[in-house]
Amino acid sequence: MTQQTWDELGGALPNDQFRAASDAIVANIEEVIEGKTATVRLALAVLLAEGHLLIEDVPGVGKTKLAKALARSIDCSVRRIQFTPDLLPSDVTGVSVYNQETHDFEFRPGAVFANLVVGDEINRASPKTQSALLECMEERQVTVDGVTYELQTPFMVIATQNPIEMEGTYPLPEAQRDRFTARIAMGYPDAGAELAMLDVHAGVDPLHELRPVADAATVRKLIATVRDVHVADAVKQYAVDLVTATRESPDLRLGASPRATLQLLRTARAVAALEGRDYVLPDDLQALAVPVLAHRVISTADAQLSRRTTDAIISDLVHRLPLPHERQRQQRSEYDTRPPSGEGTGRSQYEPRRR
Repeated sequence: MTQQTWDELGGALPNDQFRAASDAIVANIEEVIEGKTATVRLALAVLLAEGHLLIEDVPGVGKTKLAKALARSIDCSVRRIQFTPDLLPSDVTGVSVYNQETHDFEFRPGAVFANLVVGDEINRASPKTQSALLECMEERQVTVDGVTYELQTPFMVIATQNPIEMEGTYPLPEAQRDRFTARIAMGYPDAGAELAMLDVHAGVDPLHELRPVADAATVRKLIATVRDVHVADAVKQYAVDLVTATRESPDLRLGASPRATLQLLRTARAVAALEGRDYVLPDDLQALAVPVLAHRVISTADAQLSRRTTDAIISDLVHRLPLPHERQRQQRSEYDTRPPSGEGTGRSQYEPRRR
């Protein structure tokens, strides 16, 4: 993937400006999505981790609304693709058209040329069309007729799919599922949130009234800030151990890939920054293990017969895998950078080096 320089991203933001910008985006999305703060924050974390999001749940719980609310909260280019069986790869990537005036072919960009691409019901398109997203999701570029076109930054694909109604659908291949940083489920709202939804949504759709609270330049600065979040060596080792455990689990016939390790760490950086920290905790990796890893693995036939989901298998691995030994030996977490009371300014070995 093409990496941009710090100057192109705009440089990291101070902590108070980062919190103000990220909280404004979350609050704006919650004008449309009630009672799902954790889900909204995770969706934003995936954006700031330079990843892609797969929203998988039953119909009518707000999958597309969440994707569109996130897109409308940022003043940047947004394209929506309704995936259907007759959708062609050129509809996604673009096509070269012959211009009779210039007597030459000119490229007409497809729907993927935007900052945020919302793909609705992605599993309704054919595998040939689904594969049109592989290059752009991994390499941030599109190649058509031998010519490569770079995509903008930020770039994020937010796809939705319905896991219940499978007639006329094409399940996503493992290669494409692995390119999605996280898979989340909206879930049903609680009684209070659903009652509030009746008051807010009954008369008018609040999505139509939603206005941007950030722009692409601000998002690039937020991404630069997330990249600067410190990760201790012990936390990195814990991430590797967690992913390795999926490859060695007797309940899984396909474990998580090295790409999963990288995206787990990137998302943990984003979550830490959203919580006001400049360092990653092992708790961040534990909280993200299921949404980041569960959709990448394949359970064995025995696990499927016993109706053990990949979510349950990953959750069980997290509970069984020991935490880094430095944390286990200490009464106080070695990952807490705040100086303990009565100990002056002593710093943990895991605290980021100050410039």
